[in-house]
Amino acid sequence: MITIQRIETSNPLYQLETDLRNRILLRPIGVPDHTWEMHDHKAWHFVAVESNAVIGCVVLNPLNPDKTKTQLMQMAVETNQQGKGIGKLLVKELLSFCNANGIKEVVCHARHNAVPFYLSLGFEIYDAPFVEVGIQHSHMRINLDN
Repeated sequence: MITIQRIETSNPLYQLETDLRNRILLRPIGVPDHTWEMHDHKAWHFVAVESNAVIGCVVLNPLNPDKTKTQLMQMAVETNQQGKGIGKLLVKELLSFCNANGIKEVVCHARHNAVPFYLSLGFEIYDAPFVEVGIQHSHMRINLDN
């Protein structure tokens, strides 16, 4: 059974989360491990866990002092688990957390191939496409009515 948990960086699952992010997101494009952890201490972390293994994760980083605008970052799902709805479970839990905590807007930099996924969850594209870490991305956001 898959469960979605919100964890702190002190949780032992955090190391499994960072390993997943490095393996799925960073190494395949030649970015050094641990390059995107600079906000982890202040961010909220959501992990998909099955049999004590982290099979998916997403990070929500606050962007303003009152924490009403945030950025969804570092979404990753184990390769052999992709296409099974785990990413959708993670984002729905993240959005539920946002609604419960007064977060009004979530933005993300979506890789080109992930744009349809975010559109299906209610995100919209804004601004022009751009290149980040050598990959075309789109600015996306969802506004929440709390």
